[in-house]
Amino acid sequence: MRDINNINNFHEQVLRDPVHTYIHIKNPIIFNLVNTPEFQRLRRIKQLGPTSFVFFGATHTRFEHNLGVYELTRRICNIFTQKYATQQSNDGLWDPSNNLLVECAALLHDLGHGPYSHTFEHLFNTNHELMGQKIILDENTQINKILKQVSPDFPQKVASVIAKTYPNPQVVKLISSQADADRMDYLLRDAYFTGVSYGAFDLTRILDVIRPYKNGICFLDKGIHAVEDYIISRYQMYQQVYFHRIGRSMEVILHHLLQRAQEIYQRNDIKDFTVTPQLEAFLANKWSLEDYLALDDGVMETNFMLWTKSGDKILADLAGSYLYRHPLESVKVNNQTKYLIPKLNELIKNAGFDPQYYTATNSAFDEPYDAYKPTGKNAHSPIEIMENDGTLVELSELSPLVKALNGTVQGDERFFFPKTMIKSLGDVQLFQPLYSEFQSYINNNSLQDPQKIKGTDL
Repeated sequence: MRDINNINNFHEQVLRDPVHTYIHIKNPIIFNLVNTPEFQRLRRIKQLGPTSFVFFGATHTRFEHNLGVYELTRRICNIFTQKYATQQSNDGLWDPSNNLLVECAALLHDLGHGPYSHTFEHLFNTNHELMGQKIILDENTQINKILKQVSPDFPQKVASVIAKTYPNPQVVKLISSQADADRMDYLLRDAYFTGVSYGAFDLTRILDVIRPYKNGICFLDKGIHAVEDYIISRYQMYQQVYFHRIGRSMEVILHHLLQRAQEIYQRNDIKDFTVTPQLEAFLANKWSLEDYLALDDGVMETNFMLWTKSGDKILADLAGSYLYRHPLESVKVNNQTKYLIPKLNELIKNAGFDPQYYTATNSAFDEPYDAYKPTGKNAHSPIEIMENDGTLVELSELSPLVKALNGTVQGDERFFFPKTMIKSLGDVQLFQPLYSEFQSYINNNSLQDPQKIKGTDL
């Protein structure tokens, strides 16, 4: 690690970025944080995980996303310092002494992500936000040592911003709200690397109308159309990218693969089962922070490659399916058709597949990306618009377009199963009756009772 402690002797570092053009590092603390092993690990963790199996350009990492969030936060801090700096106590304006704190929190907000983060978290009971806080607070990490150069309690302050417990809501909402630097960067960055235009919005205008107020962050009413555009872009990215059925299929395979590996390890009944030490600690449910920091996408894929040669046919098949992109097929289900799934699982089992590992019901509503919901169940902090007289109004009250989206059903629920069941790739003579019966339950990409399908040529 390059040691730079004196800000007066520090020369600004300018990094090229395809999304924001330039990222400016003006403080040696930020520069040193970027060069720690804990932060550099993020180069080896994809931002969108299995989404690259759908949009092959989506191989960008947590590393550049965190830098992007830092850069947007730095720009906003500059705007607030120049235009809205506090003049007296409790005036609701921005205190520039918070700049370094929120910039560090922005840079480190996703520090705790592991490989295939959300799938990994569900299976091994980890949480990336809590892990990030542990990395920041652990005295053995270089991150912690660098933050302490600011003040002994600075690591705790940074961790509290990420935990959303820091007492200044302006600082927290800059990186954790419905229109924060985190979401702005990942929409633009994910759109760029997936090659879609859905995530594009007028960032320049957004930054022109953003401002602080006593309880957080808001936007001037003259920029409402830019904020509308941001919400629509977000909606489109959920529907077209984050909820894509093939990406979700690969997530299902990944979950089953790791689940099977954990079960084999704990049973200890497969002689040729091989696992690297970095992952073994998690299969054994005996892992430390050091073990966590040793994990990345490369470690996981090394294990997957080893498992393709496993004597356990299910493990080997799932590993190959993931590495070589053999997704499961899927159909839409709803509360009225879920009762049919046990019958389909029976047919799948009779065709030679274990339903525990080759089927799943997956809901896009459970994905780790949230829609804008200012009211009702699972509501989040609203986006507020400041009118000329200083009145704050929630966005959907002023925008018919956003109001129309609020409360709408987004995404779908799907039943995943082997493609063989509809492609007839197996032993046709032996299994064709099963395939035909299975296919009789599918109409227009949805699960339906054959008795209720009328006028359809099956």
